[in-house]
Order: sequence, then C-alpha cells, then structure tokens
Amino acid sequence: MELEITVVVVALALALGVGAGHLLERRRAVRGREDLASERERVVKEAEREASNIRKSAELAGKDEAYRLKAEWEKEADGRRSDLERIETRLAEREELLDRKLALLDEREERQERRSSDMKAQADEQEKAAERLDLRSSELDKELERLSGITRDEARKQLIRHLEDQARAETARRVRDLKERARREAEREAKKIISMAIEKLAVDHSSETTVSVVALPSDDMKGRIIGREGRNIRSFEAITGVDVVVDDTPEAVILSSFDPIRREIARLAMDRLVADGRIHPGRIEEVVEKAREDVQKSMTEAAEEVLYELGIHDLHSELIERLGVLRYRTSYGQNQLQHAREVALLAASMATELGLDGQITKRMGLLHDIGKALTHEHEGSHVELGYELCKRCGEKEAVLNAIRAHHDEEPALFAETFLVTAADAISGARPGARRESFEHYVKRLEKLEKIASSFEGVEKVYAIQAGREIRVMVTPDRVGDKEMAELSEETARRIEEELQYPGQIKVVVVRETRAVDFAR
Repeated sequence: MELEITVVVVALALALGVGAGHLLERRRAVRGREDLASERERVVKEAEREASNIRKSAELAGKDEAYRLKAEWEKEADGRRSDLERIETRLAEREELLDRKLALLDEREERQERRSSDMKAQADEQEKAAERLDLRSSELDKELERLSGITRDEARKQLIRHLEDQARAETARRVRDLKERARREAEREAKKIISMAIEKLAVDHSSETTVSVVALPSDDMKGRIIGREGRNIRSFEAITGVDVVVDDTPEAVILSSFDPIRREIARLAMDRLVADGRIHPGRIEEVVEKAREDVQKSMTEAAEEVLYELGIHDLHSELIERLGVLRYRTSYGQNQLQHAREVALLAASMATELGLDGQITKRMGLLHDIGKALTHEHEGSHVELGYELCKRCGEKEAVLNAIRAHHDEEPALFAETFLVTAADAISGARPGARRESFEHYVKRLEKLEKIASSFEGVEKVYAIQAGREIRVMVTPDRVGDKEMAELSEETARRIEEELQYPGQIKVVVVRETRAVDFAR
C-alpha cells in the first residue's frame, strides 16, 4: 500500500514538474517574442534612419553631378558653336569660290560654242573644197586615162611592179656589196692575223732521212764491227732492227731504217761501241739496251721541253710519252713534234688576236696529231688512235673535236677548232716544211689533172703552184654559172677521196666567171 502511495506521489510529482516546466518554457517563449518584437522595432527604426541619411547624401551627390554635367555640357556646347561658326565661314568662302568658277566656266563655254561654230563653218567650207577637188581629180583621172590608154588600176599595178623591181634590185645590190665588203674585210683581217702569227714563229727548214752515217776513227774498225764470220754485225742488226751498210765509204758505216727511233738507238749504240772499242755480241746487247733507255729519256725530255715552252703543265703521263715519240716521227719529211709545236703556237697566236682561249687552243694544236705516235704499233688511222688515246686520258671535248675535225671526220664544234685546222695547214704548207720524191710528185700532178679532166664540159686542166692549185677551163656553152660551183665542189671532193697530199689544193673553175673551192 505504501508502495502504491509512493508511486502515486512520485507520479504526481513528475506531473507537477512537467507542468511547471511547460509553464516556465511558455513564459520564456513569451518573453523571447516580446524581446524579438522590440529588437525588430529598434532595427527597423535604425534602418529607416540610415536610409534617410543615405537618401539625403545621394540627393546631395546627384545635385553636385548634375551641376558638373551641366557645366561640361555648356562648355562642349560653346566649343561646338565655335566649330559651327568656323564651318559656316569656310562654306561661305567655298560658295563664293564656286560662284567665281561657275562664272569662268560659263565664259569658257561661250567661247567654246563660238569656236565650235567657227570650226563647223570651216569644216563645211573644207568639205565643199574637197568635193570640188574630188570632182577635179576625177576629171583629171579620166583625161589621163584617155591620154595614156590605160586605166587607173592598171597604172597602179604597173607602178607597184616597177617599185618592187627597183626594191629587189636595190636589195640584191646592197646584199652583194655587203657580202663583198665583208669578204674583203674578213680576208684582209684573216691574212693579217695569220701573218702576225707566222711572224712570231721561227722554224728551221729541215728534212728527215732514212739513213744515219756513223764516223769511224779508221777503216780497221769496220772489220771489228763485222766480227768473225759477221757475228757482230748480225747480232747488232738483230738487236737494233736496222741494216748496217759497210761499203767503200772511207771511215764511215751507214745505218738504214725507216723507223727513226730504231735508227737513233742504233746510231747512239754504234758511236759508243766504236768509242769503247770492245765489240762482241754480249757487249752489243748491253750498249744497245743503254742506248734505248737514253733515247727514251731524250724523247721524254724533248716532250717536256715543248710543254714547258707552251706553258702546259697538267698533261697525262701517257700523252707526254707519246709526244716524245713524235720527235722521231715524220710526215713528208716534217718532224711531227715540231709540227705539233708549230700548230700550237700558230693557233694560240691567232686565238689571242681573236679574243678566244689561247691556252686551250695550244693544247688542241699540240695534241691534234698525237695518233701518229701510235700508227706503227696499232691498226687504224692516226685520227682515231689519237682520239681514243686522248679520250682515255680524260682530255676535254674541245681537244677531242680538234683531233677529229682537222681531217673533217666530224664537224668543228668550237671556234678554236677552226684555228687548229688553219694552223695545221699553214705548218704543213710553209716552204721547206714537207718534201716528197720527184717521182711521187709527178704522179700526183698527173693524177690531179686526170681527176679534174674526167668531168663533162672540161676543156683544159692546169696544175700550178707545185700542185697546190688546179685551174679547170670549161666550155662556156656546156657548163653554166650554176654548174661551175657544182663542178668545183665535186672536183675537190674527188681529190680528197682519191689523193694523198700535204696541205690543201685550191680548185679554180674558169668560164666567164670563176667558182673557187678548196680540197682540205
């Protein structure tokens, strides 16, 4: 029972406590609301007061800005008024200027109108005068046609034909005069250049032979040269490849060979054997071998001397060796190394006069006949052999062209090639440069005249100037002017194909006029 009462009391106490708590909480909430309301009123009043202050400040600032903007606008307005006043002043001045210009234009237009009317009147007068002239010209044309018997068109055609004939004749005459003047000047200049080149070159007139004479101290030496049962002389001839002639010539023996190099080796060896006195097959072989080395050395030195004289320093060693061989090669008795030197100097001199490359011209002239050093060892012409040799040694295209073109085996592609060909002809044709036997000379002249006489219309043929020129007399009624040129050219070509000769042969066909060509 007490427990129940206690529980009830506790329950009542709890209920009273909860109710008291609720009551206190409600009172606190009421007081909070009252405090919030009073705080809100205070904040609102304070905000209204601040807004009033801000509004007053803004009104003051707005009034100041308005005053400032008004002052600026008034200042800008004053400036614009000044600009407008200046613009109005300039417009007024321009308007006045335009008025004056318009007045001048009106005045000019009036003058132009007066001038146009005057010109129109003059044009009308001129038109009337032209009509009168046309009428008079027509009357004169009719009268002229009546008197001459031909129409105006026919007279015009005749006049045009006459003028054309005159123009053609004048043109032909001027072309002929220009050609003749150019030919004379070119011939004169060419002769001058060639003469100057020849004057600068001094050469000896000498000919090679096919024998060499070796002097002996006494005739007793002949027996030692022959040896027992001729073994020495047979050994000498077998080693050297030359013929040793021991005849009645006092204190001399003769060495005969068509190979100049072999003959020179044999001469040098024979001189040394005679000077030494010891002559037997073993000694002969030793001396000949030494002589061969000395001759080879002398050939190289001769080639180098020519190269030094010409100022050529970059030649291939094989070409230098072959140039040395030319020292003992001849053509119609002319030494080929000296011939190459002459051609190089002559061509270079002419090239210098003409403003061409003298150095390459020297090289072309020096090597143009290099193939003649190979013809005794290889098959083929000296042109092809020389061309292949220089091509293999890396020579320039100009040198290769000079080798083939100087015998017309290909066209001349360089101006210097023509000079080399001319210098080759000059060197071979100069007096004393080349020689041939009398019998061969006579046969060549006979063959020359026979070739020229074989053509139709040829009346007489004369070989003159030692066979360097041939005069062909033709029958005038069978050979015309046109055929003359063809005849001279065909004769020259036949001579080139069928004859061998030094230099060149001039072919002259004579009728009323002459046509000249050259067989080169």
